[in-house]
Amino acid sequence: MPSAPTTSIDLTDADVVADPYPHFAAERQRHEVARHEGSGTWLTFSHTAASAVLRDRALGRIWRDKEPAAYLEPFNLLHRNQMMENEPPEHTRLRRAVAGAFNRGHVERLRPRVRALAAELLDEVEPSSFDVIGEYAEPLPVLVIAELVGLATTDVSSLRRWSQAIVRMYEPAPSAEVVADAVRSATEFADHVREHLARRRSSPGEDLTTDLLAAGLSDDELVAAAVLLLNAGHEASVNVFGNGLVALLSRGLTPGDDPTLTVEEMLRFDSALQLFERTATREVEVGGVVVREGEKVAALLGAANRDPSAFADADTFDPQRDPNPHLAFGAGLHFCLGAPLARMELAESLTALFDCFPALDLVGEPESRGTFVLRGFRRVLVRQEGA
Repeated sequence: MPSAPTTSIDLTDADVVADPYPHFAAERQRHEVARHEGSGTWLTFSHTAASAVLRDRALGRIWRDKEPAAYLEPFNLLHRNQMMENEPPEHTRLRRAVAGAFNRGHVERLRPRVRALAAELLDEVEPSSFDVIGEYAEPLPVLVIAELVGLATTDVSSLRRWSQAIVRMYEPAPSAEVVADAVRSATEFADHVREHLARRRSSPGEDLTTDLLAAGLSDDELVAAAVLLLNAGHEASVNVFGNGLVALLSRGLTPGDDPTLTVEEMLRFDSALQLFERTATREVEVGGVVVREGEKVAALLGAANRDPSAFADADTFDPQRDPNPHLAFGAGLHFCLGAPLARMELAESLTALFDCFPALDLVGEPESRGTFVLRGFRRVLVRQEGA
């Protein structure tokens, strides 16, 4: 029996973090799925294998508290009780509560508000040079998600800081400083949400938090759901916008006639979420290898979205690519519940930016966040040509 394929790709290596796609392509030529020699986790390199991992019910999200558990309890609490880290029947119950709130028209209700917020933010920038991340792409989705759950706009800077600290824990081998910051931020974030829940219990509003309170969740589940919405609701949007805009401008492109197609290509071309991990609940075959019960397999979404077997000219940014079966929002049971909000927000914010500044250029080299799992830019300077 032939030995299972292995890979030694280092997802923390500076070259891989800077541009993972050539490394993925080299791996894909050798194998669809391989066992990572350092971690023992199986990694997928093809669209077919990643899609199978995301859809196979034998591969689940099985949360295990991070150690040391007592020290990391504030972080663990937010994940143990959220839908993304659970499987049915718990996942079904938790997702139904949030989906029911989303389905009450909140997304379309926010569309005019997204346009107004985008216009307000763009009115404040200096056309001759501004940071499109810090002054536009970052504050916009935080303001939107805060409004969705009924939090004050004065909370936005704290929400962003807490979120960034928590999601840095998803990277391989976080440092002691990153862990301490995540614990502190998780504590402060949860306390803030509990205070907000208490206010909404006594004074209901026209927001998603009020709807969630009627869904019969426990206090810990309500806090976890609200934090997940606030984190996932803007992290992806910020990074997709920044990654996609850099891809557009560095190639001298602008959004095509249909901005919704451009948004889909932004989601595909430089994936904001690069890795989504699952655990085998029984023995299962993926991409020609056997994953045994208890073993982990990570779908590399960026690799899947650049697979030439699924996308013609996969390394070309095509603003009007159609069809575009990318996996940026996942697939199957854990498909991103906030995808409609993210798509609407990205289309509106992209349109507003180019309506205001139709001849936008990059200024200097964009500054990367330097992270692999959640890929994005910390700072992107742009200017309106002729300003």
